[in-house]
Amino acid sequence: MPLVAHIDLPTFQRLRDEGEEILAPDRASQQDIREMHIGLLNIMPDAALEATERQFFRLVGACNQIVQFHVHPFTVAGLNRSPEAQAHIDKYYEPFEKIKQDGLDALIISGANVTHPRLPEEDFWQPLMEVFSWAKVNVTSVLCSCLATHAVIQNCYGIERTRLPAKRWGVFSHKIINRTHPLVAEINTRFDVPHSRYNEIFQSDMERCGIKVLAASKEAGVHLAVSPDGFRIVFFQGHPEYDDISLLKEYKREVMRFYRGEISDYPPFPEHYFNEIAQRILSGYERHIKSVRYTDKKPDEFPETLILEHIDNTWRDTAKAVFNNWLGKIYQLTNQDRRFPFMDGVDLDNPLGL
Repeated sequence: MPLVAHIDLPTFQRLRDEGEEILAPDRASQQDIREMHIGLLNIMPDAALEATERQFFRLVGACNQIVQFHVHPFTVAGLNRSPEAQAHIDKYYEPFEKIKQDGLDALIISGANVTHPRLPEEDFWQPLMEVFSWAKVNVTSVLCSCLATHAVIQNCYGIERTRLPAKRWGVFSHKIINRTHPLVAEINTRFDVPHSRYNEIFQSDMERCGIKVLAASKEAGVHLAVSPDGFRIVFFQGHPEYDDISLLKEYKREVMRFYRGEISDYPPFPEHYFNEIAQRILSGYERHIKSVRYTDKKPDEFPETLILEHIDNTWRDTAKAVFNNWLGKIYQLTNQDRRFPFMDGVDLDNPLGL
């Protein structure tokens, strides 16, 4: 399903530079291929705003090549933005009012950073719930990532997430629990997924309210689940969209926060992510940072270039397969008029006929 560069978003050129196929609008108009329109509600903080675009666009663009994908980024109020990030949004993102008017075949909701103990206290809570309330009636399927999963589950089922004793951080092995569900068709029965979060909704709480768990980890908990109807809402607790360096960038930010005195403890390694060579290099850098922390000396540059060759991406193929299954089912179910979620005759309580 090739991506169509229907707007001048810089992400399209970045993906072209990586070797991804991106169709120009004039070329797309010459192809007799069905369009699908996917919304990306991007509520990530400024530092991750454009990276999140690329990550989800990449997964969409890697799917079956028989459909043209138009991805529509947008955001909501209640998020503090720098002038640069706001300018990017103003230039390239669509207003939600236009999204509602034109319609979507599917919606992806990103994670977000929070500043309050409870999610309903966040300034973006009401705008986010407004989007979700519209989508659950008008969109074939909504895919929620990380914090969006926690917010939607709390909104729909009244289950609040639980604060973990320590950050769930690293790359964890997962097993398929329900092998017959179409979302996990033809994927490995064991696969890796990155996680990065302080909170969790447990499998027992999900199952108690009818959510169907499809994949989980003994260490990291549930990654993939779906709403009781089997498809209208897809829940990710992990981050299969992450780049291979995403956790490295996050670790670097935490190290620099320690150096500046913003946190008191030096960050641990993300689990199952750095090999022994990378750990030795980073342990040496830890000793260096601690030696200069309370001096006037500037720290040496973080050894990112030395680490890159020791990082493997062990999750992207499975992430692509799940996205391909998800969008393939949407293609089979959705109305060709994107203002309507389903073709005639689909059972809304069991759209996949499971």
